[in-house]
Parts: sequence; structure tokens; C-alpha cells
Amino acid sequence: MLNYVDTRQGTNNQYTFSNGNALPYTGVPFGMNHYVVQTKNEGSWFFNPNDRIFQGIRLTHQPSPWMGDFAHFLMTPIADDKIRGSVFTCQSSYRPEEAIFKPHYLKVKQQRYNITTELVPSCYGASLRIKYNSGQQAGLVLNVHNQSEFQVDAAQHRITGYVSNFADCHDKGFRMYVAMSFSKELDLSATGYYDAEGQFFPEAAFVNADQHVVIRFKDCEKGTLDVKLATSFISQEQAELNLTRELGTTLDEQKELAAEAWNHYLNKIRVTHPNEEYMRTFYTCLYRMFLFPQKFYELDANMEPVHYDTTARSVKKGVLYTNNGFWDTYKTVYPLYSIIAPKEYEEMLEGFLNSYRETGFLPKWLSPDERGLMPGTLIDAVIADAAAKGLAQHLLPELLEAMLTAATTQSGQNCYGRQGTLDYIKYGYVPSSYHESVNHTLDYAYSDYCISRVADVLGRSDIAAQYRQSALNYQNIFDAETGFMRAKDQNGQFRPNFNDTSWGLDYAEGSAWQTSFAVFQDFQGLIEAYGSKERFFDKITELCNKAPDFDVRGYGFEIHEMSEMAAIDYGQLAISNQPSFHIPYLFNYVGQPASSQVILKQLMSSLFNSGFDGFPGDEDNGSMSGWYVFSSMGFYPVCPGSNEYVLGIPLFDSVSIELPNGKQMLIHTDNNNPQSNFVANVQLEGQDYTKLYITHEDILAGKSLDFRLGLAPSYRHYSAEELPFSISKK
Repeated sequence: MLNYVDTRQGTNNQYTFSNGNALPYTGVPFGMNHYVVQTKNEGSWFFNPNDRIFQGIRLTHQPSPWMGDFAHFLMTPIADDKIRGSVFTCQSSYRPEEAIFKPHYLKVKQQRYNITTELVPSCYGASLRIKYNSGQQAGLVLNVHNQSEFQVDAAQHRITGYVSNFADCHDKGFRMYVAMSFSKELDLSATGYYDAEGQFFPEAAFVNADQHVVIRFKDCEKGTLDVKLATSFISQEQAELNLTRELGTTLDEQKELAAEAWNHYLNKIRVTHPNEEYMRTFYTCLYRMFLFPQKFYELDANMEPVHYDTTARSVKKGVLYTNNGFWDTYKTVYPLYSIIAPKEYEEMLEGFLNSYRETGFLPKWLSPDERGLMPGTLIDAVIADAAAKGLAQHLLPELLEAMLTAATTQSGQNCYGRQGTLDYIKYGYVPSSYHESVNHTLDYAYSDYCISRVADVLGRSDIAAQYRQSALNYQNIFDAETGFMRAKDQNGQFRPNFNDTSWGLDYAEGSAWQTSFAVFQDFQGLIEAYGSKERFFDKITELCNKAPDFDVRGYGFEIHEMSEMAAIDYGQLAISNQPSFHIPYLFNYVGQPASSQVILKQLMSSLFNSGFDGFPGDEDNGSMSGWYVFSSMGFYPVCPGSNEYVLGIPLFDSVSIELPNGKQMLIHTDNNNPQSNFVANVQLEGQDYTKLYITHEDILAGKSLDFRLGLAPSYRHYSAEELPFSISKK
């Protein structure tokens, strides 16, 4: 399935507007390093697919432009004596249409130098093959921002050292160690570094800030240079151990291994459709779901996992993962792992538990350690979904302890745990004195439900009952008069001068329209708060039909999420951002699935593609890709932890899911054509099926799911048992 994937999907971006804000990552699934072509030196937006400038291949750990990069440097092959080491003087034009951008393989030709570079990744390093053809002396420039140190070992044809640069980190001395081996002899007389004025210093060891290290090679004017690269967050010795493990394979052999690693995951879901663009979009989205989180642990001399603890500034035993924001990924990424990658899911949970052991709190946004961004503690949903599906049972007692710690303890550091924890316990909501208080309240109520689910699995009925009750705290900020969730002060008074299209202040990356329906655990209760199914149906219909207006008051300026909602023009249904992912499915909860079906089909077919503008907004660590992957198969996990997937409308003629128990789930769609926007009939295991959801148990049992699409909506009365899960479900 790798043939369908071009990693440049969703990479045509700027800070004011996102078509994905993705990067064309080459790496292995969950690998410690990613590699990206750099086309411009402009902060976090260092690649654009329409640029024709190649500045080098960047070893990067940037999960999002809004998070920034850490432990990065740029590798630029050269064949010119007139460079001064800087990125600008080294860069070359290249032909993007001729370059190869694959998950497992990069290939670029520099027109200026007549150099062709190939790169193949591994978990802890990479293999490069650089072909020089100009007749001028071959070289390789390492451009490093901030502090770095390198030493040259001419006898071993190696360079070793470290880089220390990061957007933020608790350890201000945090380093990534580097070891590189070359197939050609180094020319020490021409190897060294350039200072800021462009003066060259031939040195065998150099320490500098913003270094431009130039490595020159003998007898390589017209020849091939093979490079092996490995890194470590542990030590220089570990980097060299990682490099030693790289030396046993050729680039071609490593290419096969990397391809196998990707196909292991891509082949787990096989889809068919006569339109190849749909196939390319699906598999490129699926590729993006296995880039993050990244391994932050390595294997020591005894092949035991070890990692660097940035809090204690020491090496610890065990696994660790980084580069993940759970506010985004809990909705789609981890539910997919529960179906096709449960062992990896369990190891990630062990890594997140190690974060708790080292910091006292479960992570919220790791890059490389806790950054504390976004509301809520939504790793709770990642844990609850695993627990409800029988995963990581041996970890659950300590994970429940960690969840309860965040629910009851206010950290002295704002980056950890819940904000306003004690006030939430006192009032049953987070008061308006806290920024984004509505989101905090709704997310904490959902997390309380997640705690109750884990407690249920562990037989802790007292805890389960307590937190199932507090999961209803969303009711405390619901304004029945306006039909929105609104911020309250400590006296229980709603914030005055309410404007339902005002973004920010009480709401995170949205207004009351995008935020007020985040009651995943209890839509039946929310419907009852509205007074009737009809009133709720009218409200979400109004959401979809209302103009995409916005008021910037809470931010004071137009943020890119506002621009993207206005651009896609799907009313207030801002599928361009994660808070709206579940909204198209809400019609199912009032027994009106036809409205969900027609909206979903239009969203999938018009807003997603495999091209440079492939997403309607920030892709965010696989989360938006996951929305497409699930929705295009015909079902979606609206409430992780419930074990249910709400039915939508499939995009593909057939889907085959390879399950971890050796079974397969087959999904077939009849009458699948552009004009059929509704589901006329559903069968599960060959029997007519009227429920608007399937269960995780249905999937793992390999039950067949058959859809027949039609031109007109089918209306019927649905009983409570046929509607998706809610705490208040009658």
C-alpha cells in the first residue's frame, strides 16, 4: 500500500492558514527520529511542497508547528568551494515533481551540485547514499541552531557529538547525541566550521552556537558516499551503540526493512474503490496515524529499554514515548490502535505511566516532556478505552491511581494535571475566572466518566458510582434558555453579554457552537436538558445551517481555525478542528441518521484528498487522519470508553480489517455511487440490523457489516436500545 502514499499530503501551509500543518515525514512507525526536506529557513514552517529550493534534509522532532522542534539539525550535501557554511549559501534548486517522498524513502537531486541523495530511516538512525557527479570536492554541511559540539575521528571515518536545541524542556541542558560514519576518508584540511562572519576554521573538534560544520571527503569528486547515522537521548556511548547496530545493513536492505515496517500497518486495513484518489487519500491518512507518538526510549547493551528522564535529569529503565497531544489524539488515534495495534497501545500506556511515576501526573502534551497545553486531562479517555476493551489490565490499578491524582490534586505547576481542580470539586464546574473554563468543565466531566469506566473494570464500585455522578457536571453550566454551555462565576451567575459566535475566553479554539456538544458520555442527558429530541434536533440542524460567522473578541484577532471554518463553509460545523469531529454523528442520538449520513458523505468527498491541500485544518498527530479513516469505513468512536462505534456512511466498496486475534472484519457497500447519500439498509452477519452503532466485540468477532445505499433518506422510529450509549440512556 506504500505506492498510494505521498508524504506531502497536507503540507501546503502558512501560519495564518492550515491545509493540515503537516510535514512530509520519512521515518519508521513510531520511530525516534523523522526526516524532512527543508525548503526554507522560516521557523516551524520549514517545508512547502511548492518551493523549488532544497536546503537539506532535516532530522526533526517537530510534532506540530505550534509546538516547535527539538533535537534537530540539517544535513546538506555540497560540491562547491565557494560556500560559507550558512543555509542560504549552501542551498540548491530541486525538482519537486521528480523527487520521491515516501514514508520509508526520500530521494532528491540538487540541480546546483548535480548531487542525488537517498535516505532510508530506521528507528534510531538512517542510511544515506549521496552520489556526487560535479567533479568538485564532495562535502556535507551540518547546520545546527543553538548549542552543539562535534569531534572528528579521521581514523574511523566518523563524527560524533551532540546538539542542544528545543522549543521548551524542563531540562535546559537537554541533548541529543549524534554519531555518523562515512564510507570515504575525511579531508581534515578542509573539514571544520564557519563562524557568523563566514570565516572558516579547520578543526578536529568544535563547539559553537549556530554551527555550520563542513565535512569534506577525499576521492569523492565523482562517486558515492555512504553515510550511517544514529542518535541517542541517553549518552554518546548509546549513540555509538545505536550506530554499531546500523552498520550491519546496506541502504537497500534497510529500505526493505522500512517498507516492511510500514506495510505491516498499512496492510491491516484493505479498502477498494474505483476512484484511485480515494485510495491514495485513505492510505496516506492511515500512514499519518503511525507517526506519533514517537519512541523516547532506546535499547541498552543488554537490549533492555532505557530512557532519559528530563525531570530527574538521569537515565531510567523502561519505555517512554513523546510527541503527542491527547486533546487531539484520544478521539481517533488510540481507538484505531485498539483494533489493529493493541500491543503497541499497551506499551504506550506503560510509557505514559512512566511519565506519571517521574512527574507525579499523567501527561497531557509531551514534546519532549510535559508542555501543559490545551484543556483537560484527556489521556483519561485513552486509558478508559483500553480498559473497557480488555487491554493493559496489569497496569490499570496504577493508572487509576494516576487518574484520581489529577482529579483530586492541584499541581503547583500549571503544566501538570487539571486547572482549577479544587474549584471544580467545590462548585461542580470550573469558574469563569479560569481561561477556557467551559472546555475545562466539559473535559473534566468526561474524564470523570472515564475514571468510572476504569473503576468498573477493577471492581471499584464506590469510585465508579462517585465519578459516574460527577460525569453529569456538564449540566451545571448548561443554559436552557440559549441551548449552550456557558461560563459561570463562583456565585453561579452566567457571564453577561453572551455572544454565541464569540471565540476564545471561555472556549478553546471555538465558540459556544463548537464547544457545547462535547458531552460524549451522556447525549441522552443533554437531549433531556433541551426538553425534547425535537429541540435538540433543531439545535444541531441550526448549527449546520448557520453561516460560519465568528467574533474574534476572546482572542483579539483572527486565528487560523476561524479562517478555516469560514473557508470550508459548512456552517458552524468546524470539522477543520478536533472539537467538532463528533458533531456530524449527533443526529444518530435522536434517531435521525439520514442527516448524519448526507453530511458525512459531503465532508469526506469534498474536504479531504491526497494532495498538498489535503486537510480542512490542522491534522494534529494523526487525529484528523483518524477521523477520515474511521468515517470512510462507516463507523466512528464518538465516546471512547463506551466500546461503541456510531454508524455513519461508508465511502468504500469494501473494507477488510485484519484483527489481532487472526480474524477479519469485512464491510461491504452496495449501490455505492456519488448520488447515493443515504443508508437504505444495514446488515450485521447477514441479518437486518437496526441499531445505530456497533460494538468493539462485534468488530473483534469479525462480524460482517453490509450497507446498501440509496437516493432518499429512510425514516423510522428508533427505540432507546437502538440509539448509541449515554449514561442517562433509558
